[in-house]
Amino acid sequence: MISLLIAGALSMVISILGTKALINWLTRHHVGQPIREDGPEGHHTKAGTPTMGGLAIVGSAVIGYTIAHVRGGVVFTRAGIVVILTIIGAGLVGLLDDWIKVSRERNLGLSKRAKIAGLLTVSTAFPIAMLAWTDIHTQLSFTRFDSPGIELGSVGWSILAVLMIVGTTNGVNLTDGADGLAAGASVYTFIAFVVIGFWAFRHPETYDIPAALDLAVVSASMLGGCAGFLWWNAAPAQIFMGDTGALAIGAALATLALATSTQLLLLILGGLFVVETLSVMLQVGSFRLFGGRRVFRMAPIHHHFELGGWPETTVIIRFWIVAGLTTALGLGIFYADFIATGGID
Repeated sequence: MISLLIAGALSMVISILGTKALINWLTRHHVGQPIREDGPEGHHTKAGTPTMGGLAIVGSAVIGYTIAHVRGGVVFTRAGIVVILTIIGAGLVGLLDDWIKVSRERNLGLSKRAKIAGLLTVSTAFPIAMLAWTDIHTQLSFTRFDSPGIELGSVGWSILAVLMIVGTTNGVNLTDGADGLAAGASVYTFIAFVVIGFWAFRHPETYDIPAALDLAVVSASMLGGCAGFLWWNAAPAQIFMGDTGALAIGAALATLALATSTQLLLLILGGLFVVETLSVMLQVGSFRLFGGRRVFRMAPIHHHFELGGWPETTVIIRFWIVAGLTTALGLGIFYADFIATGGID
């Protein structure tokens, strides 16, 4: 427990200080975010706001995770290290995308093919490393490895891992369209994985996750990194996380779900990201199938409510509430399943 507190608190402090330092450096070097011309009109004033704030999130999380292991009680595990390396890898793909945007002063970074290729490289390396270096379960899982426990085999589980990482990174990226929305929603989901990891550590006979405590430390580190970044990213944002942060956070959520055998539960824990992604899919599908007809005023769905007259801060806070509710629901299901196993008489 102390290691979790150290990881979370230290990451948050480093993120707060590091993000401020990053803001100052980016401002001095005139590195700002280009804004998409077809976005909500109220967002055009945000052009030039420093971006690539994900550097502070990832950097603080890595430092917090590392220092939390200095004291006894928690040890580095292969699964935890693979998750951290995957987060860094996804963040580097996002950093390259962000740098191209700001250096060319346009809202287009990597081409779609190059970005997907980068994400596929990172997401493919994850299952290869996990299967080679850890005793990861390869079942399709909801709350634990044997529920529902459908065996996928190495190939099937690897395909699932790639799809989850690519899908979740894009989901977080789509949500990152309003000040603090993605960072705030991510805090809730990382809290859930701290609880899941620690609970699995305390009940190894039920969950069989040898690296559970280390994975909880990873979650706490990302939680602290996002919370500290939110100090400066809350509306009106003084910095954006950019793809650097969005892809790293998405990779963290997906890999934590895979490593803790809660792949299907992530759909509930990260419910807001699922809704944002589905809104884009519905919008694109309707536009193409029904001759330009739109389901929403604009997608992702948070823009729909902005164009409907909700102030941006109202959209953000209400969406945070939704994220909190879905996280609570997911944890409730996780605990109810534990009781059903006879864990508590």
